[in-house]
Amino acid sequence: MNARARLAPRDVLRVSASGLRARPMRVLLSALGIAIGIAAMVAVVGISSSSRAELDQLLDSLGTNLLTAGPGNTMFGDEAKLPVESVSMAKRIGPVQTVSAVGRVAGAKVYRNDRIPAGQSGGIATIAARTDLPDTVGARIAEGSWLNEATARYPAVVLGATAAERLGIGSAGPRMRVWLGDRWFTVVGILEPVALAPELDLGALVGWQAAESSLDFDGSPTTIYTRTEPDAVAAVRGVLAATANPEQPDEVEVSRPSDALAAKDAADSAFTGLLLGLGAVALLVGGIGVANTMVISVLERRAEIGLRRSLGATRGQIRVQFLAESLLLSALGGGAGVLLGAGATALYATWQGWPTVVPVWVVAGGVGATLVIGALAGLYPAIRAARLAPTEALTTG
Repeated sequence: MNARARLAPRDVLRVSASGLRARPMRVLLSALGIAIGIAAMVAVVGISSSSRAELDQLLDSLGTNLLTAGPGNTMFGDEAKLPVESVSMAKRIGPVQTVSAVGRVAGAKVYRNDRIPAGQSGGIATIAARTDLPDTVGARIAEGSWLNEATARYPAVVLGATAAERLGIGSAGPRMRVWLGDRWFTVVGILEPVALAPELDLGALVGWQAAESSLDFDGSPTTIYTRTEPDAVAAVRGVLAATANPEQPDEVEVSRPSDALAAKDAADSAFTGLLLGLGAVALLVGGIGVANTMVISVLERRAEIGLRRSLGATRGQIRVQFLAESLLLSALGGGAGVLLGAGATALYATWQGWPTVVPVWVVAGGVGATLVIGALAGLYPAIRAARLAPTEALTTG
């Protein structure tokens, strides 16, 4: 009695591929369902990881050792005020490296020219700023220059990124002026967006001395910015309120701007989980499509199955053939999905100016998920095909 012929892995792959090539349109549509699910999952994780990498780079460059102190509310619910000397007192804290401050100038509105109605201020705040502010908060100049000891005493202004956009000002120089507090101020600079101090983006920053002499500024800071030694942030945070306002420490609010960025990242992670769930649903739908394709394939190929059985193919070989077809179909969709998802991640990250990050685990997980789905989707059709008797398959095929 002759031993039954065995199918080598290469033969299984060849036979399976020929079965898929015989129905290209159906295979394409089934693989597309898998590809969409995998692409969605890879793109969601990749874009989220790229965003997180950008945030990590930003925090590495700006630091997490910036603390701010501002006035809270009094016991009667009124807005409190920081003492004029609070900046100099904050400098006395040992681990503090640099200190700067800004103060909101009430009533000094900013306009593009002196013909705009007073009610249309555009929400731009006039802010008195110290000359050491950029070094403390990590602000960078996009156009022109920052205030110095000379320009801080005269009607000169540096615009935040959003304020300049709203005023329609894209450059700085002696001929570029804004109507501020009922007088002309020369725009000497424009800031880039400030990640750790976004309140500066919608501000017109003037020198501390100019604000006191020309805009009736009372000299009381509204935000104190402190850079501390990285390993002493918690300690400084605990004493900053009492140091800035010893008489009323409860009226001082201390915060860490980098915490807001971290909270944003946490919110993005939760949203990413939701989108991953939607991608999993799409992948499940794709798996159902593969199972449907394989069941129909078994029904249509009963004659082929009967012929192969009559020529000596075993039930196990028939099972392996159809299971391999399902796996190959899913693998094609999964591979295409990984490429599409990685491509979408790269395009979006490049557009946003982020580093492109596609974690290896999501690629491996995507491919693994497609193989699992392919195996589950092809298991029943493969068993059904193997159960067909040769005579039954040939007579009904």
